[in-house]
Amino acid sequence: MLFLAVGLAAFAAALLPRVLGRVPVSMPMVFLALGMGLFTFVPGLPSPVPQAHASVTTHLSEVCVLVSLMGAGLALDRPVGWRRWATTWRLIGLTMVGSIAVVALLAGWLLGFGLAAALLLGAVLAPTDPVLASEVQVAEPAEEEDAPAEDEARFALTSEAGLNDGMAFPFTYAAVAIATTGLGWAGFGHWLAVDVAWRLGAGLAVGVGAGWLLGKLFFNSPVRPLRFADHAEGFVALAVTAGTYGLAELLHGYGFVAVFVCACALRAAERSHGYHRVLHSYIEQLERLLTVLILVLLGGALARGLLAPLRPLDVVVVLAVLLVVRPLTGWLGLLGSRTGPRERAVIAFFGVRGIGSVFYVGWALQHADFAQPDRLWAIVAFAVAASVVVHGITATPAMTLLDRRRQRAAVDRHGDESLAPETAV
Repeated sequence: MLFLAVGLAAFAAALLPRVLGRVPVSMPMVFLALGMGLFTFVPGLPSPVPQAHASVTTHLSEVCVLVSLMGAGLALDRPVGWRRWATTWRLIGLTMVGSIAVVALLAGWLLGFGLAAALLLGAVLAPTDPVLASEVQVAEPAEEEDAPAEDEARFALTSEAGLNDGMAFPFTYAAVAIATTGLGWAGFGHWLAVDVAWRLGAGLAVGVGAGWLLGKLFFNSPVRPLRFADHAEGFVALAVTAGTYGLAELLHGYGFVAVFVCACALRAAERSHGYHRVLHSYIEQLERLLTVLILVLLGGALARGLLAPLRPLDVVVVLAVLLVVRPLTGWLGLLGSRTGPRERAVIAFFGVRGIGSVFYVGWALQHADFAQPDRLWAIVAFAVAASVVVHGITATPAMTLLDRRRQRAAVDRHGDESLAPETAV
């Protein structure tokens, strides 16, 4: 029975993206519902509630996020630059930080959490997700140098999700420090020097260095067996992900940042080479399988009582975060940027919450004692489930409308080239 269920789930993971197409139903919605159904109606299945499997939950979500970060970095066609990535920097420096502050304030003021738990909730719910947001992100690497430019909305949401999973870590460390020893002036100095400056710097350095070195090996190595681009070995992407993450963690850097930066640096080594598509395709398939597993287990946990500690005001705050806080901070963060109003609205609204939030809350609760841990889990799980439904329903129509308006604007600017021969006649 178990092997049959695994086989059917894997088959569905490959089939559903093709079948759903432009229907306003996402793959995460289907597997979340499947998990709820399985653990409700199939007897004898063990409880998948994350509190009972804290280490497994943390590591499984960690691996899923890592794989998705590598895929996001490889998919981005646009070279890294201050002006070229201006939208991303705004979303990280203004929107994410603003969202953490607002959510922490709401958690302390309305939900009654102490400073540590309130800050943790802000850090957990702030980062957008590179795993569950495929409908609004860049699809795959372009192979041709003259490939069409990425639209700003998909680029912004992909690059933001790639970076802010690691950039939220300093705030999680701050919450853990407050919960364990408090955060006086000495503690604040340590946090600023170590958890912000050193860990971010080490993550960036490892990512850039690993990406540059691997790029030289893969594409230009004088030793032919090391020139993996000639052999189209996709599983090498997994080795790159694990090796980069392990080295960054060994140096006490942020491995999430290192993996995404490494992927961007590797892509920059030979931007238009077809090997990037091979690597991305392997990563995408692995990511999809891990996502299916986690969503089925999360759906099962919801069915087995994970939301029991949830209070009515918790529901209100979560919906406010998804429908008000993120859209408002996203819109304000992009004011004055080069994005148009429609793109700005899409970028601001689609702050998808997902597997990254599961990892952060699991990691934090293993490193410190927070008040009401079961309630924290319930709030985060509800936020992920609500995001899956709200953003899953709206993603396809919103992106379709944005694409049509972009195409119409392009025709208005340049004329319909397909009519040129008739006009000449």
